[in-house]
Amino acid sequence: MLKINQLNQFYSQSHTLWDIDIKLETGKCNCLMGRNGVGKTTLLNCIMGLQPIRTGSISYCEMDITKVNAEKRASLGIGYVPQGRQIFPLLTVRENLQIGLSARADKSKTIPDFIFELFPVLADMLDRRGGDLSGGQQQQLAIGRALGIDPKLLILDEPTEGIQPNIVQEIGDIIKQLSHDLGVTVLLVEQKLPIVRRIADNFTILDRGRKAAEGPISELSDGLIKKYLTV
Repeated sequence: MLKINQLNQFYSQSHTLWDIDIKLETGKCNCLMGRNGVGKTTLLNCIMGLQPIRTGSISYCEMDITKVNAEKRASLGIGYVPQGRQIFPLLTVRENLQIGLSARADKSKTIPDFIFELFPVLADMLDRRGGDLSGGQQQQLAIGRALGIDPKLLILDEPTEGIQPNIVQEIGDIIKQLSHDLGVTVLLVEQKLPIVRRIADNFTILDRGRKAAEGPISELSDGLIKKYLTV
């Protein structure tokens, strides 16, 4: 589905990502882990075309997208939910969802029904402004907006950050449903170990801009957690 080969990224003269190699399995939930500041969000931005890379390549569905712009990557079926949600607070829920449709390959202007099946609360709040929603509802809106393009690959940057526990559980269930039942490939940045163990199939750990470990989630050992994830 997605293959990153020998990716190097710089901020000015600062070398931030070093020779990153990652391969995502189709229809699996892949968790990208690491302490704060190790390059996780930077890597996601590189995948989305929001940050340039110095060397290396990114392929998606066997297509080289290394030099494809961010808008085109979305139209290819890559959905992105950034850290902090970044919804439009003055627009209604309906308008936020409609904005997500602009990148659909089929140019459909109809909000897919399955978004409201996954997030019934959004159907009840279509005419409310995004900024009036709770944090958990805003996160559901951000995920719903990304799903509007009917993505083959869904990238989520800490979707449970600052969310009340009952919504964390719900979002975890939906991510698991998307990958395990609907065949969407998921790349997830997440810090909460219980939810990672519950929904992820594979993990990759970054440390100081380098890949430190990877494997099936069953191999995420206490030793790796202590060495690379605990503060």
